Amino acid sequence: MIRHRPFGTGHPYSVDTEQRSPVDPVAGETLTLGVRTSPDVVAVRCELKVGSAVGRTRECAIVLEPIARSSRGQIIDGGHLAGAQARLARAAGGWQTTVDDLEAGDVLRYRFVGQDDSGRSQNTRWFEVRVAAWRLAEAALIESIGRSRLVGAVSVLDDGERLVRIRFGLAVGKRERVSGFGERFDRVDQRGQTFDSVVFEQYKSQGAERKTYLPMPFAHVTGGDGWGFHVRTLRRVWFDVGASNPARIAIEAEVDAPSDSSEALAVRFYSGRPSEVLNGFLEDVGRPTELPHWIFRLWASGNEWNTQAEVLRQASLHREHDIPLGALVIEAWSDESTFTVFRDARYEPSVRPHVLADFDFPADGAWPNPKDMVDELHRNDVKVVLWQIPLIKMRPHPTGQAAIDAMEAVKQNVLIREPAPDGTLRPYRNRGWWFPLALMPDLTDARAAAWWTERRRYLVDEIGIDGFKTDGGEHAWGRELVYLNGMHGDEGNNLFPVEYARAYGDLLGSAGKAPVTFSRAGFTGSQATGAYWAGDENSTWDAFRWSLTAGLTASASGILYWGWDFAGFSGEVPSAELYLRSVAAATFVPIMQYHSEFNHHRLPSRDRTPWNVAEATGDPRVIPIFRRFVQVRERLVRYLAEQAASSIARGAPLMRPLFFDFPNDEAAWQHPLQWMLGTALLVAPVTEAGRDDWDVYLPEGKWVDAWTGELMRGGQLITRPTLIDEIPLYVRESAWSSLQSVFRG
Repeated sequence: MIRHRPFGTGHPYSVDTEQRSPVDPVAGETLTLGVRTSPDVVAVRCELKVGSAVGRTRECAIVLEPIARSSRGQIIDGGHLAGAQARLARAAGGWQTTVDDLEAGDVLRYRFVGQDDSGRSQNTRWFEVRVAAWRLAEAALIESIGRSRLVGAVSVLDDGERLVRIRFGLAVGKRERVSGFGERFDRVDQRGQTFDSVVFEQYKSQGAERKTYLPMPFAHVTGGDGWGFHVRTLRRVWFDVGASNPARIAIEAEVDAPSDSSEALAVRFYSGRPSEVLNGFLEDVGRPTELPHWIFRLWASGNEWNTQAEVLRQASLHREHDIPLGALVIEAWSDESTFTVFRDARYEPSVRPHVLADFDFPADGAWPNPKDMVDELHRNDVKVVLWQIPLIKMRPHPTGQAAIDAMEAVKQNVLIREPAPDGTLRPYRNRGWWFPLALMPDLTDARAAAWWTERRRYLVDEIGIDGFKTDGGEHAWGRELVYLNGMHGDEGNNLFPVEYARAYGDLLGSAGKAPVTFSRAGFTGSQATGAYWAGDENSTWDAFRWSLTAGLTASASGILYWGWDFAGFSGEVPSAELYLRSVAAATFVPIMQYHSEFNHHRLPSRDRTPWNVAEATGDPRVIPIFRRFVQVRERLVRYLAEQAASSIARGAPLMRPLFFDFPNDEAAWQHPLQWMLGTALLVAPVTEAGRDDWDVYLPEGKWVDAWTGELMRGGQLITRPTLIDEIPLYVRESAWSSLQSVFRG
């Protein structure tokens, strides 16, 4: 076997040994060409033909050098679940060579020929690519909407037929701060940083790795006259926010336009205070939909709550401990094959969507009566959210309903596709480490989305499910993917998670229910689709801080309904201190929810329930303090609902960094993990271990300590004693009379 994939797997942060790098060759730069082979191949050569723009041609044969074997041919690993990744490592040999002296206008034709240990030869097909070069371009190539901030030259990467990238700069003042860019885990102020906007599943440690599920090419610039910008593209964009030149935001964006285009990219500029900037952005990309009040109550889940008995037991324990529960997320409910059928259900596989009457639920099965379970939870004022994944599993080889679903998806032409070696299109097979080789429905297409969601309609219409956890929207890799409308992966891959959530929201809406989806992946446009959480993270203090940062940047980018797995979902049970400090902070973010990963039911349990954390840590304070905060949260629901409605109308997010309300207060930037929750509450969580006091910055105005009722003047830094059962929290004096009962109940 000998294989060359010019685009590689499409992993945005890893170069595969079998790919062309860079994918678009650049004049004056070295080009690397590589292949993967089976172990019997002992030598590889590259046959290369170069035709130039001035008519010269040259041919050569280059002997490739072997390189170290690596997981799936990748030089750098990345993605979900390192353990699964290691298990998938293949005994593959890698071979590479480099090509220099490339000139603008060159056209490369190449193939690879391998020789095995018996002397037989095998070869790849011929590949062709044009060499591009950077050149100066007219500023008019960028359509500036609003007051332009463009500065310096514009340049384009031109292969002689098409423009593939564009570079430009925006002026930024010495005292200006730059924030937003979607959900960012590392910091609120991105001044001095470099990063990009591509949807990516970074499994844990997002703050250290600086990768995100939910990027956006949108930012606020505060501290001067107040402005913001949105690079209006679905394609990948790279940002250098004053790292190379302190006076400039350097931007490079993928484009696809003829070389003689008069316009290749649009940038929308906004002016005013942060709320005005965000309001203008939401006018362009879509405003949040107002969701029902129950989403502001406590959400609970655990991956080991994988039977009806366990789900009802956990709900009962909340009542037993007088801890109000608003929503229960059931992740491990399905057969893990179709993601439409409760595990253990008996039924006849069918081409048509099933209805509830098609199923027989064994009395001794995991889910003896899902509808009765949902009805019971509803009687106890608990909503039910079911987990989903946008894939058709193909490993192990599907049988029964899963096989029918896969065949029908191909027959009905509802899948994302990719080019086959012979140039035809075949179904895309998931290249990520989670559910590898699965098929992926094209949920950006209305017909395909309806085909997919109709198979889940009985869950909503008959069983009574209230929402869906729309997990795993990051599985489309590669710019060569082809969507049903002809769009390629360079645009469609970032769009996919937006439309994934929208498709499930439409299903719920068609049944007369609110479009409650709970996603971790998204892009521009996700503002209008459901709620979000910050993805998978460990139970550490670092992860606590990273998650809060993610919430503030996502909110600044227009994500209204946001939360995280407070105290983390992975690893050992958190300490009582970390758990309770996280509970306190989560009480004052839009979505308050806990979750825990699957641990194969090993003991001791790693559930993040307060009773399990109390048992694991031996700390008797856990349950009563948890109860206290959740009861505060219950009394806060009305305020949160009112403020959410106001946020939708006027642009300022529900949870927002201090720069929204105090854009010219330089001192506020020294406390990036403080925030306003609505117009009246100032939250300053304790995010370090071993602290029983905490520095709080009070901006201008008059503030009332929510727990003591003490009136404080703003414009000062105070140090407040903060025991484990409190969080520094201040109320605007003007709102104290209407809110004091929330904290004195």
